[in-house]
Amino acid sequence: MPPAHPPLPLLGVPVGVKDIIDVEGMPTGLGLPGAAAPAPRSAACVELLRAAGAVPVGKTVTAELAFSHPGPTRNPRMPGHTPGGSSSGSAAAVAAGMVPLALGTQTGGSVIRPAAYCGVVGVKTSLNAVPSAGVSPVADSLDCVGWFTRSVTDAILAGRALLPWRNLAPRQPVSSLRVWRLDATELGRLAPEARQALDHAAAALRRAGCAVAEAPLADLLPALAECHRRIMLHELSRSLLPIHRTRRHELSAVMMKAIEAGRAVTAGQYGEALHQVREARAALDARMRDVDVILTPSAAGEAPAGLHHTGDSTFNRVWSVLGWPAVHLPTDQSPGGLPVGVQCVGRLGEDEALLRHAEAIHPLIDRREPEPRSQAPMAQ
Repeated sequence: MPPAHPPLPLLGVPVGVKDIIDVEGMPTGLGLPGAAAPAPRSAACVELLRAAGAVPVGKTVTAELAFSHPGPTRNPRMPGHTPGGSSSGSAAAVAAGMVPLALGTQTGGSVIRPAAYCGVVGVKTSLNAVPSAGVSPVADSLDCVGWFTRSVTDAILAGRALLPWRNLAPRQPVSSLRVWRLDATELGRLAPEARQALDHAAAALRRAGCAVAEAPLADLLPALAECHRRIMLHELSRSLLPIHRTRRHELSAVMMKAIEAGRAVTAGQYGEALHQVREARAALDARMRDVDVILTPSAAGEAPAGLHHTGDSTFNRVWSVLGWPAVHLPTDQSPGGLPVGVQCVGRLGEDEALLRHAEAIHPLIDRREPEPRSQAPMAQ
């Protein structure tokens, strides 16, 4: 007979929670200097993890209002360099071995970029794949819940709790994967270490028998990046209006400038951007009918020096505006000793398939030294 109570897959797993996500009894500070009252209830994503047996143990630092102005978190791999943002504390906590799992959010590049800079696995889900109730909004058309772990296997364990998991058939042989390689240099310059990580990953997949082709997407990228800018700023200026009215004295100059920029985006410009994104989704879905994964940079390069900024989200914004899932895979170190890697991007709503593909791909492209045994996996 089956057990009366099914086993809890995350029983006892400690979880860090980004400080824009409510946890009952803990303040939600939003990265602002003022005091916050304890949340009366937990966010839906936190409750999903609790139902799987996980234990939220504390809040992790976020950039101010999950936007740009950095918090005090340092990069565990090299403390003089940024950990990224805005989910800086969550990425750093996993990289430092403080917790094996931490929740974050992404509006522009706030999961994938910190994962890249700190050298951990980062999962950015499809738009609306994980319920957002209890998560402070930045831009509703872009915001996604995500998480950080030290392995794709652990990321899948979390995904089983957080996503509408369908238990798809066993993954296809990696040699049958159809991959698009995309350097996305139409969006910005790639540093040598980022290009080398992408080139190595593509070559390794070719050697494994994957069909790797250049992605025919260059014509869409710049326009989608501009759509992201308009949508994010316009929605940000609306969602943060209550805070702007009541806590304006706590906001940084960077935040104030972003709110003003959002007010300058007209309703017509905003509506046109949404329309362009809908058309691009349809066009890309048709182009990608026979593609499993897009292999593309997670960041322009290694984590920049200094703690006064969170780095550049240029190579993340297109996937955020499309609402597509992405997984950062750490693969190597730069000549300066900082983590580098690549991101795998999948089609909207195919988060489970993307995670399974990432699990198959990662061992083929990962050139890092094995982690110390003290950093045990979540699954035992």
